[in-house]
Amino acid sequence: MNIRLASPLEQDSVSNGEGIRTVIWTQGCNHHCLGCHNPETHTFDKGKLIDINELKNEISSLQGQDGITLSGGDPLMQPNACYEIAKHAKEIGLNVWCYTGYTFEEVLKLANKNKLYKNLLEQIDVLIDGKFVLEQMSLNLKYRGSTNQRIIDVKQSLDENKVIEITKYDSVDTGIDLYTKPDYIFV
Repeated sequence: MNIRLASPLEQDSVSNGEGIRTVIWTQGCNHHCLGCHNPETHTFDKGKLIDINELKNEISSLQGQDGITLSGGDPLMQPNACYEIAKHAKEIGLNVWCYTGYTFEEVLKLANKNKLYKNLLEQIDVLIDGKFVLEQMSLNLKYRGSTNQRIIDVKQSLDENKVIEITKYDSVDTGIDLYTKPDYIFV
């Protein structure tokens, strides 16, 4: 099995989830959010196909990482490969964060139709859900780009059958208010 990646693994990230993380940038996204910070990951035919076992070996050799983050693109566009990666990460003691343009509720609907999504969800510790919305962009947020996006405790949400947000990441005091669209965004 292969996965299409947008770039090599990014080790030692502190901005894509709590702790020191390795980010796996998947290729392919059909959300096409206006103002996306990774528009080069939208097309499904770019990037590089990587054998999943090769990627697992690379993840196993990581040192000093608290977890992995599945981002992109949208990792849920490659649920089988991302499930295999997330499962492997959990087996070797890493936690798993995942960014998706789908809402948690939309992922649950997908999971009801296709068990791959349910399997993947069960391997994810934290899900940042929802499309990036340029009009709701804020640099006062931690680990997300717009105020509509939620940081969700997946296990607790599945157990309680409702969305449980992790509130400790709700905001960051930067000393400036950036809830409005900055002048430097070109659309």
